[in-house]
Amino acid sequence: MTILCISTFYKGISFIRACHQLGNQVFLLTDKKLEDKPWPKECLKEIFYLENPENNPTTYQTIISGMAYLMRNTKIDLIVALDDFDVEKAAAVREHFRIPGMGQTTARYFRDKLAMRVQARDEGISVPSFSDLFHDFSVNNFLSTTDAPWVIKPRSEASAIGIKKVFSSEEAWQVINGLGENRHNFLIEQFKPGHVFHVDSLIINSEVVFARCSQYLDTPFEVAHGGGIFRSITTEFGSLDEKALLLINDQVMQAFGMRFSATHTEVIKSEDGDFYFLETASRVGGAHLADMVEASSGINLWNEWAKIETAVAEKQDYVLPEISNYYSGIIISLCSQQYPDYSYFSDSEVVWKMDEDYHVGLIVKSVSRTRVIELMDKYAKMIYDLGYHASAPAGDKASH
Repeated sequence: MTILCISTFYKGISFIRACHQLGNQVFLLTDKKLEDKPWPKECLKEIFYLENPENNPTTYQTIISGMAYLMRNTKIDLIVALDDFDVEKAAAVREHFRIPGMGQTTARYFRDKLAMRVQARDEGISVPSFSDLFHDFSVNNFLSTTDAPWVIKPRSEASAIGIKKVFSSEEAWQVINGLGENRHNFLIEQFKPGHVFHVDSLIINSEVVFARCSQYLDTPFEVAHGGGIFRSITTEFGSLDEKALLLINDQVMQAFGMRFSATHTEVIKSEDGDFYFLETASRVGGAHLADMVEASSGINLWNEWAKIETAVAEKQDYVLPEISNYYSGIIISLCSQQYPDYSYFSDSEVVWKMDEDYHVGLIVKSVSRTRVIELMDKYAKMIYDLGYHASAPAGDKASH
């Protein structure tokens, strides 16, 4: 097959390599700013660049025009978006050239946080109370019938980017009015304190064939806005939490019409013990969560996603590799040093160390969840005590 990968962030290297190893011809479309990144050029037929990676009709038309020229001599069989921000691009191009895969309607459920909430609510899946920002009356009714605090968040950003937490109606309206003509691209939601979990899964033929549940020790919002340290650990196998998370993930995939992909779904367990769906994405989770999942399960999400895409396109069977069941944990922090000294982190359970300037990060693996939590706490304290920890203010837009 011939596959076009779209990735306007530097990620998906394992996916590209796996596609190439499966005998596919792979093209890459990426941001011009990423031209000097070490893409696996030995696995790529050609790389194309976008001067403007923003999601808008102009960008979509630019891609379609370039594709039309390429398609004169090269038939593209498959288009894969490797990052959240590229899901809409891939869907628009698939629709235009009638290439199989997720179209624009289904893509909305995996990109637009308002569409996610409406569809989940309509399908009987619990979500925090929310409102669009289209009508003043609806917003005022929401503010008067729900308790503060609330979060105002962009409909199409990822992670905690652009989210504002407000504690009164006056503060909410100050933020909403500050959005000006762009307020229709945001929503307001009741803030639910609790534990946030993520489910990383693989789907083929509308069936979840693999899923691993994990819990953030600090929520992405707390890390982004409070300058904390990012940590996540595997959920206890066989626990009621794991069973609830797997059920919600299955319900979401069915409700959203997911046929095949890797997915990353986030769920909150509120202080009253109830579970609420937060959001999902049709891609591998970021922040090296795929590496943590692989340490726990032996499943490389990027590689298996490539195999699933290939199997579906070629109408072949897909066989999931054998799954292992270890507990794993990941810890990542911005670092005050360009090259932190990892010799301090010498426990035998360490299976991965982050290799990125001005970051410090590790993954640990053990048969004991208690031991993983112990190491997560130990290493968090060490990162602070060694003077490694650094933080930066959360941005309102994604940065490349």
